[in-house]
Amino acid sequence: MDPMASAERARHWQYPELPGVDLLRARYVRKNFAQHTHETFVIAAITEGVEVFHHRGADEHAGPGALALINPDIPHTGRAGGPEGWQYSALYPAADLVAEIAAETTAIRGTPGFADPVLDDPYASQLVHQVLRAADEGNALAADTLLRVAVTRLLRRNGGVLPEREIPGGGARVAARARAVLQERMADPPSLAKLAADLGTSPFILLRAFRDTYGMPPHTWLTDARVRTARHLLDDGTTPAEAAVAVGFTDQPHLNRHFTRIVGVPPGAYRRERAKTYKTEPGRPT
Repeated sequence: MDPMASAERARHWQYPELPGVDLLRARYVRKNFAQHTHETFVIAAITEGVEVFHHRGADEHAGPGALALINPDIPHTGRAGGPEGWQYSALYPAADLVAEIAAETTAIRGTPGFADPVLDDPYASQLVHQVLRAADEGNALAADTLLRVAVTRLLRRNGGVLPEREIPGGGARVAARARAVLQERMADPPSLAKLAADLGTSPFILLRAFRDTYGMPPHTWLTDARVRTARHLLDDGTTPAEAAVAVGFTDQPHLNRHFTRIVGVPPGAYRRERAKTYKTEPGRPT
């Protein structure tokens, strides 16, 4: 086994006393995250090495003491900035939780979000690590308090109102219709030419409109959507093999490859943490 690859480790889990928040602690060396999005915010505090991620057309670099901050539904990647890899702790708070905190503790009025994707703030970075430590220790009061303090600080230092995305002409409407078709036919999607013809446009016009609206071509969006849907199925106790078929991957190894490149852990490990977290047979709490 490659000794560098074997040094990689990651845990992706939830703490029941922090509803609406996923937690990740990881060290990656050769991990190369495919372009993807999150339904949640990403607040990643780097402890060692440098993370490089492509975001809104540029490569961003975050080193020790800095945070990578990504708003929901924004395409991005992730990789090491050097041979030693990078290590970090991350919070993935739901959009409605961040909106609740913003309304209570900041002057932001509108949909809150982060202005810059990288912020050098060692104190906020330590708060993120402390949230994960408190969750590990089962200290609900500390975990919830530290989470709210961290989000408040980041919004006050680097927050604002997210702008409404505007696409000229009917491109956004065509893209939205195409996305709806792909969502509905996730397990059996049409070709680009067939999709365009059904929508009364050309393949290249549709491709351009989709990229302008969602930041990625339709096939990349579909892979991301499949993995996102597979996560929800795994949360509800579906096996990886069943989830793979349900979302349109050819088999479980196909799901494993894409899931690991987007989520950072294999689907089996992801599902085991969910079952362990809630101390139930695989499935979410009732």
